[in-house]
Amino acid sequence: MRGYLNDAAETAIALRDGWLFTGDLARMDEDGFFRVVDRKKDMIKSGGLNVYPSEVEHVLALHPAVARCAVVGVADDKYGELVQAWVVLQPGARTSADELKSFCRVELAAYKIPKDIQFCDQLPENFLGKVRRIELRQRAA
Repeated sequence: MRGYLNDAAETAIALRDGWLFTGDLARMDEDGFFRVVDRKKDMIKSGGLNVYPSEVEHVLALHPAVARCAVVGVADDKYGELVQAWVVLQPGARTSADELKSFCRVELAAYKIPKDIQFCDQLPENFLGKVRRIELRQRAA
């Protein structure tokens, strides 16, 4: 990659000292294999602790009423950011924000549990079907 088309500033951020900085966060397992866990710019910093949206989304998606979900950080004066979830329910399913929070308590630390859960009919997506988290952050603001 030589750079971003007509975007010198983004190119300078991504290409440094011969390396491509993708913004992906990965973990190495005991066998030396890497697994991408999230994007650096999507990580939520709440009260000085890091929350990976994909971890919270994974737990929410295990609930039988949840068809799709997305998690974003929203600004908070006290904690910096709070965890907010956007949930699309399975057709005909019913649940509440409180029920989903209780469900999350089994698998997640308290600071990772969404403080706010919004229900919607669909999540905003790009042409590849990936959730546009920036749009969800804008809705929250």
